[in-house]
Amino acid sequence: MRILWVKANKLLPVSSGGDIRSYHLARQLAARHELTFLSYHDGQPDVAYEQELKRHFPVAVCISTGKNGASSLTRGLGYLSQLPNSAPYAVSRFASSRVQEQLKTWFQERRFEVAVCDFLDAAVNFPEKPGIPTVLFQHNVESEIWRRHADTASNPLRRSLYKMEFSKMLRYEQEIVERYQHVIAVSEHDKSLMANWVDTSRITVVPTGVDLEQYRPDGAPSPTEPLVVFVGAMDWEPNIDAMEYFCGEIWPLVQARVAAAKLRIVGRNPDRRVLKLASKFVEVTGSVPSVVDHLRQAATVIVPLRIGGGTRLKIYEAMAMGKAVVSTSVGAEGLDVHHGRDIVLADNPENFAEAVITFLRDRELRGRYEHAASELAGQYDWPAIGDKFGQVLEFAAGIDRPVAKQYVQV
Repeated sequence: MRILWVKANKLLPVSSGGDIRSYHLARQLAARHELTFLSYHDGQPDVAYEQELKRHFPVAVCISTGKNGASSLTRGLGYLSQLPNSAPYAVSRFASSRVQEQLKTWFQERRFEVAVCDFLDAAVNFPEKPGIPTVLFQHNVESEIWRRHADTASNPLRRSLYKMEFSKMLRYEQEIVERYQHVIAVSEHDKSLMANWVDTSRITVVPTGVDLEQYRPDGAPSPTEPLVVFVGAMDWEPNIDAMEYFCGEIWPLVQARVAAAKLRIVGRNPDRRVLKLASKFVEVTGSVPSVVDHLRQAATVIVPLRIGGGTRLKIYEAMAMGKAVVSTSVGAEGLDVHHGRDIVLADNPENFAEAVITFLRDRELRGRYEHAASELAGQYDWPAIGDKFGQVLEFAAGIDRPVAKQYVQV
């Protein structure tokens, strides 16, 4: 099968949850099919990036848009200039005439049997009528993220802006989802949200996977030090909100009963609001070569998200390493996890703190959760998930294989 995969922004180095998911799925497809990976990004041509991308994807095409969108000032001015537009800035800023022309040419030549639009932001460059089967890969329901931003924002100005962007995103996302021949969601929850816009027969859930080679228990005893770890990109608003919420309302309750407890916030580009949280008992690492060592040292992993969509890879990664996880319901949304067996879900500060305290104090109970978590995550290795993704593409492309049809109907 000849596949085109279209991705906005640089894929490498792989760091964010969405990029991790895209990387592993595209790699699995490239091993089985003829996959062309189109990566377009702001700024000037980056020879080193192009060479590295081709090392992972032999048939890779890179397009530099020439835009200077990296600085906060540039993005702020860009946002203000597009306030009157009906399209949300979160997607319109990815528009590129060069990418649009390249896609138009390829589609006219019918080089591919199916094209994957990776994330909603790449859809702004797809023609309305591409002439070949197209599949939208929805890592999140973006409008739901903006709705939650609006619901949780304390600043009145931010809340107003979030509400406006939510309204724009809802209209735009519904239009785009309706346009694509098929949509891949990462959770049943996301599928149920999009089912309000299109028939469910056009939506297939392909769950999140985990790299079991990289994330695995090391066989060592569970840590004795009361270290609590959070992992995530620390320039992403939902993670910033999660850490402000945890440190402000939950962490004091934990420290009051486990005086030696320490919190480690692991993730790239920590926002100034996150840096302010650092103290004698709170470490902010910034970018690290690998999160594996930090997860190994954790007695408990936390995911106190109040905003977000899609599914959280960080939970399966922690579970694959045999870690006890405490999460909000939003944090674990869409994952095949079971409260009270392989994870603890808590949606208020008191219950969340109590769960963390219990895991830090009771190593025997923690051990049972660790074992159950490892067993569950072991079912979601990337090769199996990639095979399911490929079946959906075959179905969308009209390749008559019973396995593909059977999977889509599930």
